[in-house]
Amino acid sequence: MNIVGNIISGQVSGETAKQLSEKFGKILQDRQSIAINRTDTSITKSKQLDLAIPINKISSLSSGEFVGMVADNPDQKIELKAFCAEVINDHEILSKRTSKIPGIT
Repeated sequence: MNIVGNIISGQVSGETAKQLSEKFGKILQDRQSIAINRTDTSITKSKQLDLAIPINKISSLSSGEFVGMVADNPDQKIELKAFCAEVINDHEILSKRTSKIPGIT
């Protein structure tokens, strides 16, 4: 699978989800762990390279949720290319608009 340009996907699983996740790349994530014992509490902070959009996120998207990556131009760079988004429909407004279209009830 080689796609040039923009990538937009809803819920997929298996090999397709794995390939998409790899295409979206990795980002540096902040990690924090806390260890507590009887005499002391310690906090460890670190950074770890993780998938920008993990496979399980892609395979568990709900209806109306999308993940993707947009392409940019050499003269108009986009810093944050990968995204997770949700389409939120206002069903009341949609039904008013579609009721005005002949043949749609």
